[in-house]
Amino acid sequence: MSSIPSLLRDRIAATPDAEAYRVPSDDGWISLSWREVGDRVRGLALGLAKLGSGPGARVSILCSTRLEWILCDLAVLATGAATTTIYPSNTAAESAFIISDSGSTIVIAENDDQVAKLESVRKELPGVSHVIVIDGTPSDDGWVIPLDSVPADEGDYDAMVDAIAQDDLATLIYTSGTTGRPKGVELTHDNWLYTADAVREINLISPSDLHFLWLPLSHSFGKLLEVVMIGQGVPTAIDGRLDKIAENLGVLRPTFMAAAPRIFEKIHNTVVANMRNEGGLKLRIFEWARKTGIRVVRARQRGVPVPITTRIEYALADRLVFAKLRERFGGRIRYFISGAAPLSQDIAEFFDAAGLTILEGYGLTESSAGTFLNRPESVKFGTVGLPFPGTEVRIADDDGEILIKGRGIMRGYHNLPEDTAEALEDGWLHTGDIGELDDVGRLRITDRKKELIKTSGGKYVAPTYLEGKIKAACPYVSHVFVHGDRRNYVTCLVTLDMEVVRPWAQAQSLPLDPEELREHPRMRAEVEKAIQQVNAGEASYATVKKFAILGSDFTVETGELTASLKIKRKAVEERYGSVLDGFYDA
Repeated sequence: MSSIPSLLRDRIAATPDAEAYRVPSDDGWISLSWREVGDRVRGLALGLAKLGSGPGARVSILCSTRLEWILCDLAVLATGAATTTIYPSNTAAESAFIISDSGSTIVIAENDDQVAKLESVRKELPGVSHVIVIDGTPSDDGWVIPLDSVPADEGDYDAMVDAIAQDDLATLIYTSGTTGRPKGVELTHDNWLYTADAVREINLISPSDLHFLWLPLSHSFGKLLEVVMIGQGVPTAIDGRLDKIAENLGVLRPTFMAAAPRIFEKIHNTVVANMRNEGGLKLRIFEWARKTGIRVVRARQRGVPVPITTRIEYALADRLVFAKLRERFGGRIRYFISGAAPLSQDIAEFFDAAGLTILEGYGLTESSAGTFLNRPESVKFGTVGLPFPGTEVRIADDDGEILIKGRGIMRGYHNLPEDTAEALEDGWLHTGDIGELDDVGRLRITDRKKELIKTSGGKYVAPTYLEGKIKAACPYVSHVFVHGDRRNYVTCLVTLDMEVVRPWAQAQSLPLDPEELREHPRMRAEVEKAIQQVNAGEASYATVKKFAILGSDFTVETGELTASLKIKRKAVEERYGSVLDGFYDA
């Protein structure tokens, strides 16, 4: 096949009546077959073509994760146009920049709130001929058209699909901008087809699986999952509501789910905090089970036999603790997949002990999201696994930067030839990450090249590593921001997960207001204990000397997090500069 629409067409021909997608409804969940998906995509594509979508055109999608996102994306691609993705959390100004920079002439918006955002910057969008709203009302002047009113026209759908070439642009995804102005990453149909081919080759999933998708489809990780599931014919249950993840896992009983590390941290911290609140015998059993499980995990990781007494203990721990945890997630999880940010090894070990193995992977938007992945049969915690088949990797001799090459590498940055040349020097993508390869070729990420802290004493510190360790050590912590570049020691900011900490605070008769709680000696003692626990395993120059607990969490809405839940380091430094500077006052 030469394109994503031709991949879909092949899927429909192969398994027309098999389940493709499952979506929430008022009465539970309803399913669509691949044939039904094909019919809807065909009708919408012909309608979009009539409105001006076609070869060389761009259509922006401003919408949360839901079935219509995928249907619209596939329809846009079928016309020969490219999709530009916009996070629903983007501001009006950010949305206007992406729409204008990409040259989008049509925007598909989720609802009236998103349309209002576009209306507020309409003067900056002279090239946009139509806004198509999924759940909303039309405008009097015809600029806004409801999705179900898009005119399905007669036309040759198959001819449109046949005309798409592998090297045609499929997607423009703008980088999250953690370090500067967003850049549009140009990804072709062949870039995405490579990911589908690679996953099929490593035999990771099959049509008997059920995939639960909540990740933002505006992010490259979500888009990768969309294409891979079409290629493999795996049914996907879709619900982008973060507050429904735990409930959906229990109801849907999926066999695998991909997520950012923050989701696994949240699950881990909730479980640990609940056990602490229970106290007594339940807590002692839980702590014993966790320690027993991690002993078994570490023995397996070292490749050494597990003593018979430990195996007996582990079987009991599984029956008393871990089996109940698996059942909360439906009881059918074969594995989770983690990407988009580093996963703490402590978190990975806990989940593996519980029989919920997390396969950590690695990739960038510039590499179509999928580049490395731990294989189920050879998981090595602390690494992101082996490269996908067909991907080459090497480590730069001078600074340890990870360089990759292969079919998944972007065509370039949109209208930024100098940046493209710098990123793709000699055909190798310069990732900006530092890492090393082990003796079998698995990659270990040390840190972001641009985020490494260099103390005034000349020592390098990896902040995301320390942040992950601290979050794993204290269940009440939501986010940690480690600071100390060009300073004489390392410090950090800590935010509280109030959903997790509130029951504990209430049981301890502590203040429930975050501003009061953050300064309470008991709360500070809990965080300090975790920091000291992490410090005990680090070199002196990498230990956290001072910390502050903040009164509000980092969020996407307030600007400290990207849509994939990574910390925007510059934004945090700017907002909390006075607090950070105060750590170093004489």
